[in-house]
Amino acid sequence: MSAGHDHGGHAHDHTAGANAQMLSWALALTTAYLVAEVVGAFVFNSLALLSDAAHMLTDVAALVIALLAIRFGQKPADDKRTFGYKRFEILAAAFNALLLFGVAIYVLVEAVQRFRQPEAVQSTGMMIVAAIGLVVNLISMKLLTSGKDASMNVKGAYLEVWADMIGSVGVIAGALAIRFTGWTWVDPIVAVGIGLWVLPRTWVLLRDTTNVLLEGVPGGIKLPELRAGIAGLSGVAGVHDLHVWSMASDDINCTAHVTLAEGADADAVRKRVADMLDSRFGIEHCTIQTEAAAELCADTGHLHP
Repeated sequence: MSAGHDHGGHAHDHTAGANAQMLSWALALTTAYLVAEVVGAFVFNSLALLSDAAHMLTDVAALVIALLAIRFGQKPADDKRTFGYKRFEILAAAFNALLLFGVAIYVLVEAVQRFRQPEAVQSTGMMIVAAIGLVVNLISMKLLTSGKDASMNVKGAYLEVWADMIGSVGVIAGALAIRFTGWTWVDPIVAVGIGLWVLPRTWVLLRDTTNVLLEGVPGGIKLPELRAGIAGLSGVAGVHDLHVWSMASDDINCTAHVTLAEGADADAVRKRVADMLDSRFGIEHCTIQTEAAAELCADTGHLHP
């Protein structure tokens, strides 16, 4: 019985090309505006601003996650954390999702109250704050443009900022409608609209992070197809004890026990399996254990999927 470990033909610097300094500037701008928007929401009595602030919180979280991936994700493994620190990204994302659900529920409940008892809204202040937010979003997008094609995390942060720009436009439109028509009920409608825009994406974020924390099969990979791909290779008589999981959003791992066909070379089969996993499924990190058909697997007391 023998085992092999393969990293594929690629480097593991998944955040190569991401500019940490630009991320830091974008984070500073977005955080400052987030605080200003929350203050403005209460000063000008605008629920739409508060709802947009919740969306802005996703931008801050996305930027923090991208920075964590750069600052901590590349730290080497040690005796306590043999997989390194890549899970920081997932833990931060899960916390962000839970926080957003709480804020969204508060906004929706408050909106119902506003429909029942409309309150005056200072549309001019509301519009000024939203316009500042639009400018901040445009600057942040410009800062993140250079790194979005080189890093999945930076690209995620870029898309969050882009989506929040839509929220800022919605708040500005709502402020204009209130100013020229006096319809204060537009404010809670805009708030609910932004909340409904954020909630589905928040649910997807929570679902994906939970799947990673439970070490589930990463999205986009179908285990039966992967198993069939290994079993169909030359020199493979069977495959069992197959596990596929991810440590972070862009780091997929695989372990498997492969039974060799009669006369097959173990090293050649392991390389064949590793190359197929990399080229077909994008799995760069795999550990393949080979065993002759006559051998008994050390884990025969356990169920092999």
